Amino acid sequence: MENDELPADVAAMWRLRETPRRGPKPSLTLDDIVGAAIEIADAEDLAAVSMARVAERLGNSTMALYRHVKSKDELLVIMSDAALERPEPMPEGVDWRTGLTFWADGVLTAIRRHRWYAKVPISGPPAGPNNLAWFDSALGVLKDTGLPEEAKVGVVMGLITYVQGEIRMAFDLAAGYADNPDAFQRFGATLRRVADPRVYPAVARTVDAGVFDEVGSFEEDNEADFDFGLQLYLDGVAAFIERVCVKGE
Repeated sequence: MENDELPADVAAMWRLRETPRRGPKPSLTLDDIVGAAIEIADAEDLAAVSMARVAERLGNSTMALYRHVKSKDELLVIMSDAALERPEPMPEGVDWRTGLTFWADGVLTAIRRHRWYAKVPISGPPAGPNNLAWFDSALGVLKDTGLPEEAKVGVVMGLITYVQGEIRMAFDLAAGYADNPDAFQRFGATLRRVADPRVYPAVARTVDAGVFDEVGSFEEDNEADFDFGLQLYLDGVAAFIERVCVKGE
């Protein structure tokens, strides 16, 4: 591959891949295929998506899909970019902290519409048009902070790691809660039985403080945990900006 040649999946996401010109005009488009795959994933989860299922949904042969998509892995990459959609415009005049909070909440909202998104393996940096739009939006919020460009990228990549990690864990825990809510309701009582304070002193102090005794709404607890962790991360960013841009360290 030449240095200036785009990777196959990137070319497909940007609709820059040439389609074969010989033979009859294709009855499918890449948008048709991706849309059908997203519908299947939304209804039945990611494991239900296969080239055969997508072809069946579209009333075509599986081979017809391969004129547009090289493999199921490539399809998943394109699906994940399409499902994220474009970010909402950033409100006018917001400071960087408000902007990044708005951005993180937007990512959370977008992924909740397509919960299977959290199960797509992360195989590379954001290269599709929608992922790149989110990346650009977050970077743009930091434009007046005085941070060098490399540091802005570091801040945004750290935020992406936090947001996507929290979302993936929350979705996994939600599935576990649906299967066995009693395990969550009795977590505090379970720890009291097994966490010997001589072996787990810090855990025992937390249990004795009653931290795990009151179990509220699972969704509300997840929201609170997400916001708490987000603000802690942004506190760190604020300290970093102060140190680099104000004190010049």
